[in-house]
Amino acid sequence: MTEDPQDPGDFFALPPFNPEAALVQLKRALRDLRSLAERGSTFSFEGQEVLTLEAGADQLIARLAKRPARSPEWETRICRSAADVRKLQDDLKRRLLQWQDD
Repeated sequence: MTEDPQDPGDFFALPPFNPEAALVQLKRALRDLRSLAERGSTFSFEGQEVLTLEAGADQLIARLAKRPARSPEWETRICRSAADVRKLQDDLKRRLLQWQDD
């Protein structure tokens, strides 16, 4: 099968997911929230660890606490695209608002 020079092919394909770049962007966005304290790849809310982030080869792994506690119940999220990272960020913002109200 020969390629048609008129066929755009993968021209409109999204760039591959870069977990390292996504980690840097996510950390920057989380710093803007002001209610989280950052220590390396760990974020805490009112002294309680609520989020850990780790960049893998082709994914971003986030452990998110269901609620702040000394020994929180963790929920693991695997982000394999920018959309997954946005969902994680939106969910964390929603939880922070809920935690601040409690």
